[in-house]
Amino acid sequence: MSIVFIILLGIGLGMDCFAVSVTAGMAVNKPVFSQRLRMAVIFGLFQAIMPLFGFLAGKGFAEEIQRVDHWLAFAILLFIGGKMIYEDLKSPQEGEKEAKDMFQWYALLSLAVATSIDALATGLIFVSLPNMIWQAISIIGLCSFFLSLSGSYLGTYCSEKIRFRAELWGGIILILIGTKILIEHLFLLT
Repeated sequence: MSIVFIILLGIGLGMDCFAVSVTAGMAVNKPVFSQRLRMAVIFGLFQAIMPLFGFLAGKGFAEEIQRVDHWLAFAILLFIGGKMIYEDLKSPQEGEKEAKDMFQWYALLSLAVATSIDALATGLIFVSLPNMIWQAISIIGLCSFFLSLSGSYLGTYCSEKIRFRAELWGGIILILIGTKILIEHLFLLT
């Protein structure tokens, strides 16, 4: 397995983090750097840790997780996306206050779990290549970190240039990401 493959894998796994970070950047009026950094670090750590867990669990236990991981990711993203849509429909002052919750610890941890569940199964790729697991999780974590950080800035930039209901569309995007994860796994299982 080449380093190029691992980088492409890291970028692919980090794209959900990127999309969620764009949404967060759009939904929150100019998040501060520490909020962006916290999101990027948490997303990067979870994206790196999950393949390690998948690797350690091996094929037997990972197969059990794969049966429900897509439902779990879907439920979390549906809940958070639905909450964002609901908050957008509230009065502007209430919605703006609630949007800042996207950068709170509980929301970041929920989003990190939801976006990294598919990375758990990725660890199985490295069961036959144990000498590459540390290199792989480092690259995956770094890709997710940088994609998350840049995504939050892109989201802020887009929301400043395009005035639209960012939280509403952000909620829709999260629900679509969850639906995409669910559909991909359902079609892979059949």
